[in-house]
Amino acid sequence: MDIHSRTETLHEHNEDARIASVLARLRANQTIALVSDAGTPLISDPGYRLVRAAIEADLPVTAIPGPNAAVTALILSGLPPLPFMFLGFPPAKRAARRAAFSGLRAAERAGLSTTFVWHEAPHRLLETLADLLEVFGDRGAAVARELTKRFETVERGTVSRLENLFAREPARGEITLLIGPPESDDPEDLDGRLRAALATQTVKDAAALVSTATGLPRKVVYARALQIHEEG
Repeated sequence: MDIHSRTETLHEHNEDARIASVLARLRANQTIALVSDAGTPLISDPGYRLVRAAIEADLPVTAIPGPNAAVTALILSGLPPLPFMFLGFPPAKRAARRAAFSGLRAAERAGLSTTFVWHEAPHRLLETLADLLEVFGDRGAAVARELTKRFETVERGTVSRLENLFAREPARGEITLLIGPPESDDPEDLDGRLRAALATQTVKDAAALVSTATGLPRKVVYARALQIHEEG
């Protein structure tokens, strides 16, 4: 960045300590810009605590749209753009990552249908793709790297195709990873399970069976089972 004004660093380790001095300068009618080396502040970058403190202090805050790898990757992915959910970086440890993915899969079974977007480190990409395949199944996905730069590439296809590709050609650079929503005929989604169970069982029994199979709260499953039954 070609910036000639006075600059100070702001990162996750010093953000809290910087807030008081920044707010004092804002109260003195100084103008301060929060910028990132790449991307947009707050979006997987520091700044949220500072912005929140300024808002709570009733100080004016504005934003200028800038480059955003998550949205750029979504545009280029060929996956459904709305709704989408950006989740930052997945947990680095495999057990925590699989637990996080399982929570999202449970939300899908409860009716969530969205394109998920993450950033990922290139040395963890292959493990993350393997976990996605294990938890979400083999569905549409994309891996975008070095967006808006000279070596920008976007690989599209199923999770298994991408896993095979990056097993042969290890990824480099800044990675954005996307996975599309489940197919409408996904037999593991909540509605699909309930309709199958309701074909032979009462609403109460179908809800109990599906609740046990999915791990979802029985009240949630029963309410949806009753709605499907009433819709005919």
